Amino acid sequence: MKARVHVTLKQGVLDPQGTAIQGALAHLGFEGVGDVRQGKLIEIDLQESDPARGRAQVEEMCRRLLANTVIENYAIEVMS
Repeated sequence: MKARVHVTLKQGVLDPQGTAIQGALAHLGFEGVGDVRQGKLIEIDLQESDPARGRAQVEEMCRRLLANTVIENYAIEVMS
């Protein structure tokens, strides 16, 4: 199975890259773009057939390595 982890900065955490993207979009003429927040997507292939166990493994990966839970949120998507 495959899992996707979406990691984003928590609201209130300064996001200079998101601000730079917002400025670049405005410079390119894209109007109506409000706040931009950036993040990262991590895809993981798991050799696990049970979705609950797979999710639990990825949850542990997030807590221990993939996300800095002090400043980042994460969301896990498990696909069979």
